[in-house]
Amino acid sequence: MDWSRWVLVFVAFFCLVRGLGASDGDADPVYKSCLEECQTTGCVGKKCFQHCKFSSDGKSIDGPWYHQEPLYQRWKQWDCQSDCEYHCMISREDERLELGLKPVKYHGRWPFHRVYGIQEPVSVALAAVILALQFHGWISFFILVYYKLSLRPNKKTYYEYTGLWHIYALLCMNAWFWCAVYHTRDVELTEKLYFSSTVAWVGFSLILATLRAFDIRDEAARVMIAAPVIAFVTTHILYLNFYNFDKGLNAKVSGALTLVQVLIWLIWATATRHPSRWKLWLVVLVGGSLSMLVEVYDFAPLGRYVDAQAIWHAAAIPLGYIWWSFVRDDAEFRTSSLLKKTK
Repeated sequence: MDWSRWVLVFVAFFCLVRGLGASDGDADPVYKSCLEECQTTGCVGKKCFQHCKFSSDGKSIDGPWYHQEPLYQRWKQWDCQSDCEYHCMISREDERLELGLKPVKYHGRWPFHRVYGIQEPVSVALAAVILALQFHGWISFFILVYYKLSLRPNKKTYYEYTGLWHIYALLCMNAWFWCAVYHTRDVELTEKLYFSSTVAWVGFSLILATLRAFDIRDEAARVMIAAPVIAFVTTHILYLNFYNFDKGLNAKVSGALTLVQVLIWLIWATATRHPSRWKLWLVVLVGGSLSMLVEVYDFAPLGRYVDAQAIWHAAAIPLGYIWWSFVRDDAEFRTSSLLKKTK
């Protein structure tokens, strides 16, 4: 197989960058007029918001808006500005739909329908399913290596990568948790936590891919490989959170880390005689391609619920199951090989 072609394909995917700048919806005169009226009257059409009552000096009549909301609703953290933007957006998109016009983005985001205050309900639901699946995969791996496979005399596992997969599972579940939170309510804090947890997970995945593919078991060698990646990822996270929250830079960093580990796994899956290498091929090729396509190909949410991100989340469910199946197979394969050598 000509690997140069695969490299060119993946590089081409990552090099396609979507145009940045103001969204078309932001510049719409009808939308802007609705927003100005809502911020003055606290109403969009016949729908009015309790936390949009202001006095002549611009202060809320009844105190901070979050003190006016019932306790069970305060978690949503929707303020006057957010509610005005949302309902003006939905109202304008309904008008555009009647005129036969295509949906446009508002403030950098496609129009979604909220459900009980949840900003992107389908993506949140799927992220929750993936989180549960990752937890199940981790627990099944834990039970396998500690209770079903043979242990060394010191009660440690024969599988040399057990600890690394535990760390991987924790970082993975943390990333999917913040993914669900971020799609529930997109504010600066949730966005930073989501991006930071995701790049930490991707960075550690690169370390794990390198150590497993090159069969590195010496602790000193592992530290030498992991240290630069950890330092780079940590610096990047600190830069995003405390200096400049550059989404474009974060996309490039995450893409580069993903690309490198995809190539490592693909090359190893081709060179090895691992009995479950087909699972690795399936997850890396399909998952890697879909994740890159999500970044490249963006479209308006179908029915204002399902977008490219939601489709990627749906695909990640079977891929996640196959991935942990491969991890368990790898643990059995390595344990069996080592036991044969000790006899």
